[in-house]
Amino acid sequence: MRVPIALAAACATTSAVLMLTACGGGDSNDSDKIQSAATDSSSASASASASPTATVLSGRPTITFPSDAKDVFEDQQTGDPVKDAVLADNAQWVESVDDAIFQGSSKTEAFGFYSTGKALESSITYIQGVLDKGYTWTGTVRFFDRKVTLLDGDTASVIYCSDESKEFPKHRDTGKIDNVATTSDSYVLYNTHLKKNAQGVWQTDNVLSDRGSKQCQP
Repeated sequence: MRVPIALAAACATTSAVLMLTACGGGDSNDSDKIQSAATDSSSASASASASPTATVLSGRPTITFPSDAKDVFEDQQTGDPVKDAVLADNAQWVESVDDAIFQGSSKTEAFGFYSTGKALESSITYIQGVLDKGYTWTGTVRFFDRKVTLLDGDTASVIYCSDESKEFPKHRDTGKIDNVATTSDSYVLYNTHLKKNAQGVWQTDNVLSDRGSKQCQP
C-alpha cells in the first residue's frame, strides 16, 4: 500500500498492495533475483477475476473486504490443478494481509492461515506499522503477469506484478483519502515462495520485491 510510512528499515514483507522491500532473505530492490526467477517460471493463462467482498472456501477462514476496496487477480487458471491451487492460495494470502489491515489486527484467522515463516514475521511488522500510523486503504489493486513454478512436491514460487495506481491511503479515524499521484513506484514486481502444509494449504513463507520495476510498468 502506498502510504507515507518509512518501513523499509523494518523490512516489511506484504501483499502487492502494501509497500515492502525484499525481506525475509534478500537485498532491497533485488531485481536481478526476481527477474531470473521470472524468466524460469511457467506462465499462467490471462483471465481476470475480481475478488468478491466475501470469500468463503470450504474449511477455510472467511475474508471480507470493505465495499470501497477490491483486489483483482489476473491469470487465475493455468489448466494445471496444482498450479491453480498455488495461484488461489497466493491470492488468499494477499487478501489475508489486506484483511488484517481492514480489521485493525495481525491476529486475524486468515492471516495466520495463509502466512508462515519469514513472511509471517515481517508482515506482522508491516501491518502494525500501518495501523500505528492510522492508515487503511481504498480503491482497486490489480495483480497481473502471475507465473507459477512448481519447485517440488510441496514448494512453489509465484512471480507477479501489482498495479497500485488506483489504490489510495485512507485515514482510519476521519475517512480522509490521500490522493497519491501515480508514479513508477505504483508498480511492483514480486517473487513469493510457498510451501504446502499438512492441511494442503499453500502458505507463503518468503517474499522478494522490486518496487518501481520496469517489467511491471505500462
